[in-house]
Amino acid sequence: MKFIGYQLVFLLLSTVVLAQQVNKPDDALLLDYYQNQRFTEASDYLKKVYTEPVSNIKALAQLAYTANMAGRLAEAEGYYQRIYNADSTNTAVLYSLGSLNLRRGNALKAEDFYKRIIARDTTNFLVYKQLAGISSDKNDMTAVVVYLQKANKLNPAEPDVASDLSDLYVSMKFNAEAEKVLNKAIAADPENIILLNSLLKLVYAEKKWPEAVEAGLKLEKNGNNSGQVLTKLGVAYYNLKNYECSAATFADIADIGQNETSYYYAALAYKALKDHRTAIDKMYKAIEEGVSPNVASYYGEIADSNEKLSKFKMAALAYKKSVQFDDQNPMIYYSMGSLYDTELRDKKNAVKYYKKYLSLKPPVAKQQNFINYSKSRIAMLSR
Repeated sequence: MKFIGYQLVFLLLSTVVLAQQVNKPDDALLLDYYQNQRFTEASDYLKKVYTEPVSNIKALAQLAYTANMAGRLAEAEGYYQRIYNADSTNTAVLYSLGSLNLRRGNALKAEDFYKRIIARDTTNFLVYKQLAGISSDKNDMTAVVVYLQKANKLNPAEPDVASDLSDLYVSMKFNAEAEKVLNKAIAADPENIILLNSLLKLVYAEKKWPEAVEAGLKLEKNGNNSGQVLTKLGVAYYNLKNYECSAATFADIADIGQNETSYYYAALAYKALKDHRTAIDKMYKAIEEGVSPNVASYYGEIADSNEKLSKFKMAALAYKKSVQFDDQNPMIYYSMGSLYDTELRDKKNAVKYYKKYLSLKPPVAKQQNFINYSKSRIAMLSR
């Protein structure tokens, strides 16, 4: 009986081994799928080959990889988690789990996986870089600085980290530290556009105008004609008293790239060139850019709140401020007329603003009741 039992066990084991051999995927077919970016088909194929329950680490790794590349992120995470459950020392799997969770928008889980890595390996550049990005999204700037510093120390030549760290230093006014970071990175890659952008920010902040012109021209030569770059270049030219180049640089900025600063310095450059008409035009544009188009409505809301607090004179002042920024809004004038009529008992101004309201031809369909009321009050107050 024992002999028969041993035979049965041997037969079962042989069947398992044979099944594992039969279920080996076709490497040539998989390679074809991979080379032609047909990862969905590869994923479906492997799931047919490796039928559940799958415990083989290599099989799980293949399933995880193809699911990941096919965009089946939840499936991929499940496979990687099973590998991690079997081998919690696998750093590569932890990194994959972190990256997958980032792609799925779950930054907190990703952060946890990455922190598990650096708890074992304090020399992992990519993990520090990822943690810096997550911390930035959380607005934890102290952590961002720490992680970027560690990443930069491990790889000073990597441009993205060097640029981010330098820009952060500049925003904190640690210009000397920013310069050290950029000098090392630029020495390794002098033509790197990302680094040149950060260099321009640095020398601009330091008011090193010749260096700003040099960096700006390099960026322009390499096709970076963004409003930010050209504005800094134009300001640098202006401060070097090269007014013609300054004005020409600002003129090259597309309308969408213009802002208050570009218009303001363009105005100053044209004024220095004694082209006062253009200077005035540019200064008006600077004013328009500097004032929010919503200011009128902000003052209208302030006025309304003051009315509710029975601060009627302050409400009137806020309404007047509102029309300085937008004198084509009928309802502001109606509100002013009503305020002077019912609360301030000022017939003259009430009639004035009711008439102004009607003169702007408010939409009849929406404001018929206001129109009728304004006409009736004008008639009554004018007796």
